[in-house]
Parts: sequence; structure tokens; C-alpha cells
Amino acid sequence: MLASIEKAWQPTDYLPDLEAEDWREQVQAFRDAAQSISDEMLVVLVGDMVTEEALPNYSVSFNLIAQETDGDTQRPWTQWMRGWTAEENRHGDLLNAYLRLTGRVDMRAVELTVHYLIAKGFNPKTFPEPYNGLIYTSFQERATRISHRNAGSIVGGQGDGNLAVICGRIAGDESRHEVFYTRMTGKVFDVDPNGAMLAFGRMLRTMIAMPGRLMFDGKDPDLFDNFAVVAQRVGVYTVHDYAGIIEHLVRTWGVGERSVAGSAAKAQEWLCRQAEKYLRCADEVAARVAAQGPRAFAWIHDRKA
Repeated sequence: MLASIEKAWQPTDYLPDLEAEDWREQVQAFRDAAQSISDEMLVVLVGDMVTEEALPNYSVSFNLIAQETDGDTQRPWTQWMRGWTAEENRHGDLLNAYLRLTGRVDMRAVELTVHYLIAKGFNPKTFPEPYNGLIYTSFQERATRISHRNAGSIVGGQGDGNLAVICGRIAGDESRHEVFYTRMTGKVFDVDPNGAMLAFGRMLRTMIAMPGRLMFDGKDPDLFDNFAVVAQRVGVYTVHDYAGIIEHLVRTWGVGERSVAGSAAKAQEWLCRQAEKYLRCADEVAARVAAQGPRAFAWIHDRKA
């Protein structure tokens, strides 16, 4: 599920060539296309980029799944984790470069947010149970794929074809990673259906902790919530998407068809109802979000979105 390094895309492939003779024209064309992006989408893009840039925290947390202590072992799982980290690292780099070149956001406020988020740390609430980590990553990879895919569709409609291609490329990576983690978790369900069922139930009962939930820009203590409201309002990531992910994983892992007993059977029954539960409240949540007034974001020079 990992691309070979020699054939993998790199951020430079999707940015103006600053070594070319016509670099000024390329940069200007890049900036001109970005003028069509709404402030709401700029907020979403910054929030997504900040989340991607906090990759060091995620890598440290998920090393616990592999029980990686040496940093350079050749065990299959640790090789995967390092390769996954290397591929993910490009996402933040590319979005960072895009936003910087557009000249439309306050990059110092953005950089401050990244600094705060990494310094605050990250707890996906998966340790010490390795099943939890696999379920968490299965969910999050699908969530980020959906978010980047939807963002690409929206910005393409607004007129920035460069950004649409960038978002699509990142979504493609997330899709490959999702397949890996989802298949791994499926094998866990095959080998230990009771344990996997209980782990899935535990993760959903505490909600899936969003990786960027501790973001802070030095001003807004509710920054993540305000960012999430904008993402919901513009249709980048919604309660419908959250419910759809649960439904997809329940179906993909055959949760309803597994032979389990005791507390695992109770978890199974509960899990099979969760997608419908979230779908029932999705329209209500959307209406509440639509009714909320815009908030000022330091990322876009305190304009409201």
C-alpha cells in the first residue's frame, strides 16, 4: 500500500518551478487562481494543513502499536510505520507551500498554530490496546480522505484547478492508507472477533478523538470547534460523513455477521445501531451550524468565516 520512493510524488511536482526562467509568471498564475477561493475554504484548508503538520505527534503515538523502541528496526510493522510517516509528511508540506504562495493567509498565525498543536501533544486514547490503534487509524484515514476529496471538489468549483489537483492527490494517498489499516483490522476481526468487537465499541463510545482537537492560535480557545463548524457548514466534513464512516466500517468488517458472545455480543448490537443514530441527528446538527454566526480567524487576518 506504500508507493516506492523513486516513483512517489513530491510537493514540488504540484507547485510553480522557482528555477524556471518564467517562475514569476508561474507564481502569478498560481496566485491568481487562488483568489477565487472563499474565506471559508481558506479556513478549512488551514485547519487541514495544521492537522497534517502535527504528524510528529501521530508518529510517536502509533509507534506504540508497533512497540518501536530502536527507531530503525526492519520488522514489517515498523517499516510500514516509517513509510506511512514519510508519505503523510508530504501532505502538510504541500498544503503549507500552497497557502504560503497564495499570499491570502497570515502564515505567522498559521505557524503559531502548528507550533502550539505539536507542543500540546496528541492522545488518540488507544494505548495500551493495539486493536484500538488499528481501528482509530482505519477511521481517521477514511475521514481525511473524505475531507480532502470534498475540499478538492469545492475549490475546483470555485475556480482553483491547482488546489483541486493537490487535494485529490492527498486524498489518493489517504485512500491507500485506509485500505491497509482497514484490511489489518479485518484480519483482527477474523482472528479475535470478540476482542475486536469490544475494541470497536470502546473507540466509538468515547468518540473518535480528532487529531487536531487541541489546536490553538494563541487567541481562540475554541479554535478547533470553530474550524469544525466551518467545515460542516461548507460540506467538507459533516455528521453525515461521520455516520457514513461508521456504516462503512461496520459493513466492511462484517460486524453484524460475526459470531460473538457475552459483552462482545452487546457491543455488536450497539455498533450496528450507531450509523442510524448519527444520521437521525445529522440534519438537526446541520441546522444548528447554519444558524451560528461567522467567527473571526487569525489565520485569515481576523476576517470572519
